[in-house]
Amino acid sequence: MALILNLETATTVCSVSLAKDGVLLALKELNGDYSHAENLTLFIEDVLHQAEVNISALDAIAVSKGPGSYTGLRIGVSSAKGLCYALGKPLIAISTLQHLALSVSSGRTALKILESELQFPLFCPMIDARRMEVYCAIFDSGNKEIQPIAAEIIEENSFSNILKSNQLIFFGDGAAKCKVLFSSNKNAFFIDDIVPSAQDMIVLSEQAFNNGRFEDVAYFEPFYLKDFVAGKKKGDL
Repeated sequence: MALILNLETATTVCSVSLAKDGVLLALKELNGDYSHAENLTLFIEDVLHQAEVNISALDAIAVSKGPGSYTGLRIGVSSAKGLCYALGKPLIAISTLQHLALSVSSGRTALKILESELQFPLFCPMIDARRMEVYCAIFDSGNKEIQPIAAEIIEENSFSNILKSNQLIFFGDGAAKCKVLFSSNKNAFFIDDIVPSAQDMIVLSEQAFNNGRFEDVAYFEPFYLKDFVAGKKKGDL
């Protein structure tokens, strides 16, 4: 039973939610152009104001730990750690892919449009990792990870073994790369426009708090999965 601030910055979405005892009190989010550095602090202030909660009343701060954008993750984790230090509160880390999967498997998003066609599907959230690569994992309907998080280069035979005997739902901003390749597979399904939201962190952060699953604030780092590679600006040779 806790008052938890949830921060999601792993992708183009900047999202902040405030929840008490697992129930949403306030939400502020924007899906844009990685303007997290400008927006995150303002969004935190906004949700606290919406819920009429003083920041000192928080019991914990939860952050989406990745995988995802290197810069976005750094901003979210740095902000969460700063709040934990300043307030003397515990830090909770939530898998970005796990809470993205939960948003669909829980039925909060657009799963109902496929219900007539689905029988015991598996869930494959995907985060774009440039070119034909994605960060992904596979979860069952109970949000249990059955294929671990990995960086996968998508090709025609990707997931072929699991698609032979399982219906698999693909979603997230990396799933578009699979549509053409898997369009002829009767066990492959797609849901568009699913993005990470701090709202979907609430159940997992409440569970982590109740079970005492906290991170070492001094040493915690985001789950990058891959080493950072600096991109060239437009016009660079």
